[in-house]
Amino acid sequence: MHLPPLPALRALEALDRLGSATAVAEEMNLTQSAVSRQLKTLEEQLGVALFLRGNRALRLTPQARSFAAAVRETLDRLTEAAMALRLDPSGGALNLAILPSFGMRWLVPRLPDFTQRHPEVTLNMTTRLRPFNFAAEPFDAALHFGAADWPDTHRLRLMTETVRPLAAPSLVPDAPLTLDALRRLPLLHIQTRPDAWARWFTAQGLTPGPLPGPTFDQFTAILQAALHGLGVALLPDYLSTAERAAGTLRPVHGAAPVSLGAYYLVWPADRPAPPALTAFRDWLAQHSDDDDMLPR
Repeated sequence: MHLPPLPALRALEALDRLGSATAVAEEMNLTQSAVSRQLKTLEEQLGVALFLRGNRALRLTPQARSFAAAVRETLDRLTEAAMALRLDPSGGALNLAILPSFGMRWLVPRLPDFTQRHPEVTLNMTTRLRPFNFAAEPFDAALHFGAADWPDTHRLRLMTETVRPLAAPSLVPDAPLTLDALRRLPLLHIQTRPDAWARWFTAQGLTPGPLPGPTFDQFTAILQAALHGLGVALLPDYLSTAERAAGTLRPVHGAAPVSLGAYYLVWPADRPAPPALTAFRDWLAQHSDDDDMLPR
């Protein structure tokens, strides 16, 4: 089967998005009759009905709307690829999604070594808190946290994260506290790990029950809240080294740091890795803080 003509696909996508042939004609700088011909050609080539008949308005069938959504996604990816080609004709750019705290505190301090070793690679970084979607977003790879259960991906473990409960001395002058006393204090939560406190208490052998407290979207915000005495923060060790050394945050309980997951470089398995990603991955493998650095 031959691919449908691009103008006809664009007309279908625009009709689904705009809702009328008049609006499609205006957007595509065509006459309404030309738009109608494009849509008729598409319907004939596909051999299926794309429109609900019986009224003057053009309305897509449910199947045609699903097809139009797929066309839109494909056109968006083509546009992004064309832009990337124009901005980087040599193919040396790497588009990377990063978690803001880990990216800024762990990755960025190490990057001067990478740029010195690979001056041909331009690293473009965008912060993302929600899970990555390589099919819908223009990323070559992502730095992400979790249990390494993302389908259709390859990954390289970078660092196992360990956390401990910390608070300002003004909030916990009598630390360390018992677990029962700790869970009655204001507990600061992070949106991306809503079960972190429950998992920490469970690791100490206690089923905690409800754990109310304010929620933040980034660790940097939780860190500041803890420093100002707003509550107890379950903070990664790599983020709180300076504050613990200075005494502005202190451990609230005597338990050893607990690991609730690890950070990974993740990239899609359904396409070849571009040379820039291969260079970045191989370099990261040498800078991983974990013993097991093999891609998985």
